Amino acid sequence: MPDPSFAAQLAEDLSEDDLRHVLLVFGSDVTRLTGVLRDAVAAQDAIGFRRAAHGLAGAAGAVGAMKLERQCRLAMATPELDVQGLDARGLDLVSDQVALTEALTAIELLGNDAMRELARFVAGLDAQG
Repeated sequence: MPDPSFAAQLAEDLSEDDLRHVLLVFGSDVTRLTGVLRDAVAAQDAIGFRRAAHGLAGAAGAVGAMKLERQCRLAMATPELDVQGLDARGLDLVSDQVALTEALTAIELLGNDAMRELARFVAGLDAQG
């Protein structure tokens, strides 16, 4: 998850309690926003998907989860759907749904990796304290 130098900088700049709080909020954001992404895929809502991916990209960037941030930014390029189920390029709903589902899968995998790293990082703080 966090770039080691970024995590070290956070640990240097923040008190242990503040760092723990930042990381736990990030964990909560990952859980909440991946749920929003799942709901957006189910609803075929590319705009909602893009908004949630944007929020998760910001949260990931704030704690140095660079792979997750990059994947979210890539997902933000998913085509917008109009109310008839066609995007501006005329692609059918099925191909847009596949694109959303593939983006969601990649984000969930990286989000899970970030959460495991988060748990290790917080456990390290607990062991030191």
